[in-house]
Amino acid sequence: MSGPMPALRIGVLGAARITPHALIKPARDNPEVVVSAVAARDIGRARAFAAKHGIDGVHGDYAALIADPQIDAIYNPLPNHLHGKWTRAALDAGKHVLCEKPFTANADEAREMAAVSAAGDRVVMEAFHYRYHPMTLRIEEIIASGELGRLRHIDAALSFPVPRFSDIRYQYALAGGALMDAGCYTVHMARTFGGATPEVVAAQPTLRSENIDRAMTAQLRFPAGHTATIRCSLWSSKLLQVSVRVVGEDGELRAFNPLMPQYFHRLRVRSARGRRVERFSHRASYAYQLDAFADAVLRGAPVRTTPQDAIENMSVIDAIYTAAGLPLRHPG
Repeated sequence: MSGPMPALRIGVLGAARITPHALIKPARDNPEVVVSAVAARDIGRARAFAAKHGIDGVHGDYAALIADPQIDAIYNPLPNHLHGKWTRAALDAGKHVLCEKPFTANADEAREMAAVSAAGDRVVMEAFHYRYHPMTLRIEEIIASGELGRLRHIDAALSFPVPRFSDIRYQYALAGGALMDAGCYTVHMARTFGGATPEVVAAQPTLRSENIDRAMTAQLRFPAGHTATIRCSLWSSKLLQVSVRVVGEDGELRAFNPLMPQYFHRLRVRSARGRRVERFSHRASYAYQLDAFADAVLRGAPVRTTPQDAIENMSVIDAIYTAAGLPLRHPG
């Protein structure tokens, strides 16, 4: 009789602020996952991070962590310009990868990573955690049911304040910008709920500095004729906005906080069936994401946020930057 499947052992690149929320806390409640090691270029920082979060393994550089035979998978929350480089290194070492969004610095690099991924048998998932939450799945279900009728327009918005302009998200050399950090979600939501990859009709940036957008608005058009508007910002008059609206010929739905429905979420639907409000579990979107990653690695379950999906998302982001008159981001 076979015993229980061994836990998936994950190593973390860097000591990023997102890691406790995105990985460490969900892993504590997931018996199939263990966060086994962390690496940082400053080994003192790695040791402090490991001690704070109960992680046994510590490495003084990323390559050493990736080479660790006791690690099955890598979580990559490094700055945007390093996502592709270290995801590729992890794949070359035979590790599975959960990579933070945006998957790469631009679409060409995403294509390179997708080719590397396709050449092997490792799981590669882009960390669009909202994509695995029941609210997202329910919105897709409502759209597919035909309750809203033929789609007409999608509006996706994500704004949150980042007032410290020395933050890495404002650094062009680190592949920063509002569209990269917040807008990648709005583009992804527009694509997910729009059912295809749209063309970019126009884009309007608000600049923080040369080549760095602190806010971005873009108009999109889908092959079937429906349209979308995406709005995002790191610093603007809209200090906090997290929403999506899907309008069809026969009704519409509005979701408040579709990004992290564990906090103050609400889904309102209006159609010929009447008006209603739907609520969902307060379980973290990150927990659902980690479930899906473990399921893919341990049992071969399909992944929703694949490298191919990342190519489509980065292609729209690149096209928005081009339409806005800004240069594409570049890998480090």
